[in-house]
Amino acid sequence: MSRPTTHARDLVLRGRRFAPGETALLAIINRTPDSFYDHGAFVEDGAALAAVRTAVANGADAVDIGGVRAGPGDDVDAAEEVRRVVPFIAAVREQHPDLVISVDTWRAAVADAACAAGADLVNDAWAGHDPEILAAAAAHGAGYVCAHTGGHPPRTDPHRVRYADVLADVLERTTALAESAVEAGVREDGILIDAAQDFGKNTYHSLAATGRVGELVGTGWPVLLAVSNKKFVAEALGLTGPKTDRVTGTLATTAVAAWEGVRVVRAHDVAATRQVLDMVAALRTGTPAQARRALA
Repeated sequence: MSRPTTHARDLVLRGRRFAPGETALLAIINRTPDSFYDHGAFVEDGAALAAVRTAVANGADAVDIGGVRAGPGDDVDAAEEVRRVVPFIAAVREQHPDLVISVDTWRAAVADAACAAGADLVNDAWAGHDPEILAAAAAHGAGYVCAHTGGHPPRTDPHRVRYADVLADVLERTTALAESAVEAGVREDGILIDAAQDFGKNTYHSLAATGRVGELVGTGWPVLLAVSNKKFVAEALGLTGPKTDRVTGTLATTAVAAWEGVRVVRAHDVAATRQVLDMVAALRTGTPAQARRALA
């Protein structure tokens, strides 16, 4: 499913090895009342735990649990973010002892509490804005996502942002952050890099970074693709309707990126994404899940 380089690294989370040539599926579980996609459907523990069970049944390798809307919105302090995600992570860990759990946060205090409760990966979408977050991940032996935001602070939309070469900036900043993570004690085999489409980027930038994702894969660092139903998908297709209209564009992007070798795909639509990843794997290997036609 990938185009591995000679120096491509393994990714190891909770004892599971995701080797070059594999693409794992990270299901999104938002614990936010103002979630842009599910509009707070998983704020209640019962609904959220049911969503985790469904995601696992539909083929998720991991779940990504977040307590603050990524974009602008109501202020959420660290104590409230902890309340939304940490007890829930503990509950998920109790019900799913072997499941890889990611916490979506840019705050070191939240990452520390979440990892203590059972999280295996710190998905910091805001590029180390909190300087203590690498130490928090390292203290628990957790993995860490090195994202690119072009220097924008958390929960801000870009305004007239410019890059001479957006992918060159993505490569420079994410790989530098990955090296800093290693120096801070984060496990080298727990680190991913992420172009972070729409974060500090307009649609032109997000399309360029995504279309050239193979160059990120070529760094050898495992790559996270987090494009599920984002604005750049809608603008690329000229869509102005509900977020659900973006599913086809998201899945097309996922297929291309999986073929290019991304290691993890973050997704809202787990069952459909699982089929996309399995189809790419079948095309890559020539091995179907089952074969009956014209064999007898």
